[in-house]
Amino acid sequence: MKTMTLVLGVLLGTSVAQGQVTPDKIVEEVRIDQKMNTKLPLDLRFRNERGESIALREYFGKRPVILAFVYYECPMLCTQILNGMVATLKTLKFTAGREFEVLTVSIDPRETPELASGKKEQYLLTYGRDGAEAGWHFLTGEKESIEALTDAAGFHYVYDEKTDFYAHAAAIMVVTPEGTLARYFFGIEYPARDLTFAVMEASQERIGSAVDQLLLLCYQYDPAAGKYSLLVSTVLKISAVITVVTLGGFMVVMLRRERKARRRNEAGEDA
Repeated sequence: MKTMTLVLGVLLGTSVAQGQVTPDKIVEEVRIDQKMNTKLPLDLRFRNERGESIALREYFGKRPVILAFVYYECPMLCTQILNGMVATLKTLKFTAGREFEVLTVSIDPRETPELASGKKEQYLLTYGRDGAEAGWHFLTGEKESIEALTDAAGFHYVYDEKTDFYAHAAAIMVVTPEGTLARYFFGIEYPARDLTFAVMEASQERIGSAVDQLLLLCYQYDPAAGKYSLLVSTVLKISAVITVVTLGGFMVVMLRRERKARRRNEAGEDA
Protein backbone atom coordinates (compact mmCIF):
# COMPACT_ATOMS: atom_id res chain seq x y z
CA MET A 1 0.00 0.00 0.00
CA LYS A 2 1.40 3.35 -1.02
CA THR A 3 1.93 5.96 1.65
CA MET A 4 2.04 9.65 0.74
CA THR A 5 3.65 11.61 3.54
CA LEU A 6 2.97 15.32 3.58
CA VAL A 7 5.75 17.28 5.30
CA LEU A 8 5.43 21.00 4.75
CA GLY A 9 7.53 23.87 6.04
CA VAL A 10 11.13 23.92 7.27
CA LEU A 11 12.09 21.81 10.28
CA LEU A 12 15.02 22.84 12.42
CA GLY A 13 17.88 20.46 11.64
CA THR A 14 20.07 19.99 14.72
CA SER A 15 21.12 16.59 15.94
CA VAL A 16 18.86 14.17 17.76
CA ALA A 17 21.61 13.78 20.36
CA GLN A 18 20.89 17.35 21.43
CA GLY A 19 17.27 16.42 22.07
CA GLN A 20 15.80 17.92 18.93
CA VAL A 21 14.00 16.03 16.21
CA THR A 22 15.49 16.28 12.72
CA PRO A 23 13.51 16.22 9.44
CA ASP A 24 14.95 12.78 8.63
CA LYS A 25 13.72 11.41 11.94
CA ILE A 26 10.25 12.84 11.27
CA VAL A 27 10.05 11.17 7.85
CA GLU A 28 11.43 7.87 9.10
CA GLU A 29 9.52 7.45 12.34
CA VAL A 30 6.30 9.47 12.20
CA ARG A 31 3.84 7.25 10.38
CA ILE A 32 0.75 5.13 10.76
CA ASP A 33 0.89 1.45 9.86
CA GLN A 34 -2.50 0.02 9.00
CA LYS A 35 -2.67 -3.08 11.20
CA MET A 36 -6.08 -4.38 10.22
CA ASN A 37 -7.13 -7.59 11.94
CA THR A 38 -4.64 -6.98 14.77
CA LYS A 39 -5.88 -7.44 18.32
CA LEU A 40 -5.18 -4.58 20.73
CA PRO A 41 -3.69 -5.42 24.16
CA LEU A 42 -6.86 -4.94 26.20
CA ASP A 43 -5.21 -5.75 29.54
CA LEU A 44 -3.34 -2.43 29.46
CA ARG A 45 -4.40 -0.05 32.20
CA PHE A 46 -5.07 3.68 31.86
CA ARG A 47 -6.64 6.42 33.99
CA ASN A 48 -10.11 7.69 33.20
CA GLU A 49 -11.27 11.30 33.63
CA ARG A 50 -11.87 10.68 37.35
CA GLY A 51 -8.35 9.39 37.87
CA GLU A 52 -9.46 5.78 38.29
CA SER A 53 -7.20 3.01 36.99
CA ILE A 54 -9.10 0.96 34.45
CA ALA A 55 -8.26 -1.80 31.96
CA LEU A 56 -8.95 -1.14 28.29
CA ARG A 57 -11.16 -4.22 28.08
CA GLU A 58 -13.73 -2.39 30.21
CA TYR A 59 -14.53 -0.31 27.11
CA PHE A 60 -14.86 -3.31 24.81
CA GLY A 61 -17.08 -6.36 24.49
CA LYS A 62 -20.43 -4.77 23.66
CA ARG A 63 -19.94 -2.16 20.94
CA PRO A 64 -17.39 -1.03 18.31
CA VAL A 65 -14.89 1.58 19.46
CA ILE A 66 -13.65 4.69 17.66
CA LEU A 67 -10.06 5.25 18.81
CA ALA A 68 -8.14 8.54 18.57
CA PHE A 69 -4.58 9.27 19.73
CA VAL A 70 -3.94 12.93 20.65
CA TYR A 71 -2.51 14.90 23.52
CA TYR A 72 -4.67 17.39 25.35
CA GLU A 73 -2.23 20.32 25.46
CA CYS A 74 -1.33 19.97 21.79
CA PRO A 75 -1.45 23.46 20.20
CA MET A 76 -1.83 22.18 16.68
CA LEU A 77 -3.27 19.16 14.90
CA CYS A 78 -4.90 17.35 17.84
CA THR A 79 -7.61 19.99 18.14
CA GLN A 80 -8.33 19.63 14.43
CA ILE A 81 -8.62 15.85 14.82
CA LEU A 82 -11.09 16.15 17.71
CA ASN A 83 -13.04 18.93 16.00
CA GLY A 84 -13.30 16.88 12.81
CA MET A 85 -14.38 13.82 14.74
CA VAL A 86 -17.08 15.55 16.78
CA ALA A 87 -18.38 17.33 13.66
CA THR A 88 -18.88 13.95 11.98
CA LEU A 89 -20.31 12.28 15.08
CA LYS A 90 -22.95 15.00 15.32
CA THR A 91 -24.25 14.05 11.87
CA LEU A 92 -24.53 10.31 12.59
CA LYS A 93 -27.79 8.67 13.58
CA PHE A 94 -25.74 6.51 15.92
CA THR A 95 -24.84 7.88 19.36
CA ALA A 96 -21.72 7.34 21.47
CA GLY A 97 -22.58 5.09 24.39
CA ARG A 98 -25.43 3.44 22.51
CA GLU A 99 -24.16 2.06 19.18
CA PHE A 100 -20.42 2.65 19.71
CA GLU A 101 -17.80 3.86 22.21
CA VAL A 102 -15.19 6.57 21.68
CA LEU A 103 -11.73 6.33 23.25
CA THR A 104 -9.52 9.42 23.16
CA VAL A 105 -6.08 8.50 24.50
CA SER A 106 -3.33 10.97 25.34
CA ILE A 107 0.14 10.07 24.03
CA ASP A 108 1.77 12.35 26.64
CA PRO A 109 2.36 10.41 29.90
CA ARG A 110 2.67 13.69 31.84
CA GLU A 111 -0.93 14.70 31.20
CA THR A 112 -3.41 14.34 34.03
CA PRO A 113 -7.00 13.18 34.51
CA GLU A 114 -7.89 16.81 35.23
CA LEU A 115 -6.82 17.77 31.70
CA ALA A 116 -8.74 14.80 30.31
CA SER A 117 -11.84 15.79 32.27
CA GLY A 118 -11.70 19.33 30.90
CA LYS A 119 -11.43 18.06 27.32
CA LYS A 120 -14.31 15.66 27.87
CA GLU A 121 -16.54 18.41 29.20
CA GLN A 122 -15.65 20.64 26.24
CA TYR A 123 -16.38 18.06 23.55
CA LEU A 124 -19.47 16.60 25.19
CA LEU A 125 -20.90 20.11 25.18
CA THR A 126 -20.14 20.41 21.47
CA TYR A 127 -21.48 16.92 20.75
CA GLY A 128 -24.74 17.65 22.53
CA ARG A 129 -26.09 14.08 22.72
CA ASP A 130 -27.87 12.81 25.83
CA GLY A 131 -26.07 9.93 27.48
CA ALA A 132 -22.84 10.46 25.55
CA GLU A 133 -20.89 11.04 28.78
CA ALA A 134 -21.05 7.27 29.34
CA GLY A 135 -19.77 6.53 25.85
CA TRP A 136 -16.95 9.01 25.16
CA HIS A 137 -13.87 8.46 27.30
CA PHE A 138 -10.74 10.60 27.63
CA LEU A 139 -7.81 8.61 29.00
CA THR A 140 -4.31 9.28 30.27
CA GLY A 141 -1.69 6.69 31.13
CA GLU A 142 1.85 5.67 31.90
CA LYS A 143 4.51 5.75 29.20
CA GLU A 144 4.71 1.96 28.97
CA SER A 145 0.95 1.55 28.46
CA ILE A 146 0.79 4.36 25.90
CA GLU A 147 3.67 2.97 23.86
CA ALA A 148 2.28 -0.58 23.97
CA LEU A 149 -1.12 0.59 22.72
CA THR A 150 0.15 2.97 20.03
CA ASP A 151 2.61 0.37 18.77
CA ALA A 152 -0.15 -2.25 18.52
CA ALA A 153 -2.30 0.25 16.60
CA GLY A 154 0.56 1.23 14.26
CA PHE A 155 0.57 4.84 15.48
CA HIS A 156 4.21 5.99 15.50
CA TYR A 157 5.18 9.42 16.85
CA VAL A 158 8.29 11.26 18.03
CA TYR A 159 8.82 13.47 21.08
CA ASP A 160 11.15 16.47 20.80
CA GLU A 161 12.56 17.22 24.26
CA LYS A 162 14.01 20.60 23.33
CA THR A 163 10.74 22.04 22.08
CA ASP A 164 8.40 19.85 24.17
CA PHE A 165 6.31 18.89 21.16
CA TYR A 166 5.10 15.56 19.82
CA ALA A 167 5.42 14.95 16.09
CA HIS A 168 2.54 12.73 15.02
CA ALA A 169 0.11 12.13 12.18
CA ALA A 170 -3.67 12.60 12.01
CA ALA A 171 -6.00 9.60 11.97
CA ILE A 172 -8.72 7.78 13.85
CA MET A 173 -9.36 4.02 13.96
CA VAL A 174 -12.46 1.86 14.21
CA VAL A 175 -12.06 -1.22 16.42
CA THR A 176 -14.38 -4.20 16.76
CA PRO A 177 -16.08 -5.04 20.08
CA GLU A 178 -13.49 -7.78 20.59
CA GLY A 179 -10.65 -5.24 20.23
CA THR A 180 -9.54 -5.98 16.64
CA LEU A 181 -8.46 -3.09 14.40
CA ALA A 182 -10.96 -2.87 11.55
CA ARG A 183 -10.57 0.44 9.71
CA TYR A 184 -8.39 3.60 9.56
CA PHE A 185 -9.52 7.11 8.64
CA PHE A 186 -6.73 9.57 7.82
CA GLY A 187 -6.66 13.36 8.02
CA ILE A 188 -8.98 15.65 9.97
CA GLU A 189 -12.26 15.11 8.12
CA TYR A 190 -14.11 11.81 8.32
CA PRO A 191 -17.00 11.15 5.89
CA ALA A 192 -20.14 10.38 7.87
CA ARG A 193 -21.32 7.69 5.46
CA ASP A 194 -17.99 5.85 5.51
CA LEU A 195 -17.70 6.08 9.29
CA THR A 196 -21.26 4.78 9.70
CA PHE A 197 -20.55 1.74 7.52
CA ALA A 198 -17.24 1.14 9.31
CA VAL A 199 -19.02 1.09 12.69
CA MET A 200 -21.72 -1.22 11.34
CA GLU A 201 -19.17 -3.63 9.87
CA ALA A 202 -17.02 -3.56 13.00
CA SER A 203 -20.07 -4.40 15.12
CA GLN A 204 -20.17 -7.69 13.19
CA GLU A 205 -16.41 -8.22 13.63
CA ARG A 206 -15.84 -7.52 9.94
CA ILE A 207 -12.47 -6.06 8.94
CA GLY A 208 -12.05 -3.35 6.31
CA SER A 209 -9.24 -2.97 3.77
CA ALA A 210 -6.18 -0.74 3.77
CA VAL A 211 -6.44 2.67 2.11
CA ASP A 212 -3.96 5.15 0.65
CA GLN A 213 -2.74 7.65 3.20
CA LEU A 214 -2.21 11.37 3.12
CA LEU A 215 -0.55 12.05 6.46
CA LEU A 216 -0.90 15.43 8.08
CA LEU A 217 1.97 15.86 10.48
CA CYS A 218 1.49 17.81 13.68
CA TYR A 219 4.90 19.44 13.57
CA GLN A 220 6.29 22.44 11.74
CA TYR A 221 9.07 24.77 12.80
CA ASP A 222 9.38 28.27 11.37
CA PRO A 223 12.99 29.41 11.97
CA ALA A 224 12.18 32.97 10.85
CA ALA A 225 9.43 33.32 13.46
CA GLY A 226 11.28 31.16 15.98
CA LYS A 227 8.23 29.06 16.76
CA TYR A 228 6.11 26.15 15.66
CA SER A 229 3.13 27.01 13.50
CA LEU A 230 -0.08 25.23 12.62
CA LEU A 231 0.55 22.80 9.79
CA VAL A 232 -3.14 22.59 9.01
CA SER A 233 -3.20 26.27 8.01
CA THR A 234 -0.49 25.55 5.46
CA VAL A 235 -2.48 22.66 4.07
CA LEU A 236 -5.53 24.90 3.81
CA LYS A 237 -3.52 27.52 1.94
CA ILE A 238 -2.39 24.91 -0.56
CA SER A 239 -5.99 23.73 -0.95
CA ALA A 240 -7.04 27.33 -1.59
CA VAL A 241 -4.40 27.70 -4.30
CA ILE A 242 -5.58 24.49 -5.96
CA THR A 243 -9.18 25.76 -5.82
CA VAL A 244 -8.21 29.10 -7.41
CA VAL A 245 -6.29 27.35 -10.18
CA THR A 246 -9.24 25.04 -10.85
CA LEU A 247 -11.71 27.93 -10.98
CA GLY A 248 -9.35 29.86 -13.23
CA GLY A 249 -9.18 26.95 -15.65
CA PHE A 250 -12.97 26.65 -15.64
CA MET A 251 -13.35 30.37 -16.44
CA VAL A 252 -10.88 30.13 -19.35
CA VAL A 253 -12.83 27.22 -20.84
CA MET A 254 -16.14 29.08 -20.49
CA LEU A 255 -14.73 32.25 -22.08
CA ARG A 256 -13.44 30.27 -25.05
CA ARG A 257 -16.84 28.65 -25.53
CA GLU A 258 -18.53 32.04 -25.36
CA ARG A 259 -16.19 33.48 -28.00
CA LYS A 260 -16.79 30.52 -30.34
CA ALA A 261 -20.56 30.90 -29.94
CA ARG A 262 -20.32 34.64 -30.68
CA ARG A 263 -18.28 33.97 -33.83
CA ARG A 264 -20.83 31.43 -35.04
CA ASN A 265 -23.65 33.91 -34.47
CA GLU A 266 -21.78 36.66 -36.33
CA ALA A 267 -21.08 34.29 -39.23
CA GLY A 268 -24.77 33.40 -39.40
CA GLU A 269 -25.83 37.07 -39.47
CA ASP A 270 -23.33 37.81 -42.27
CA ALA A 271 -24.70 34.94 -44.32
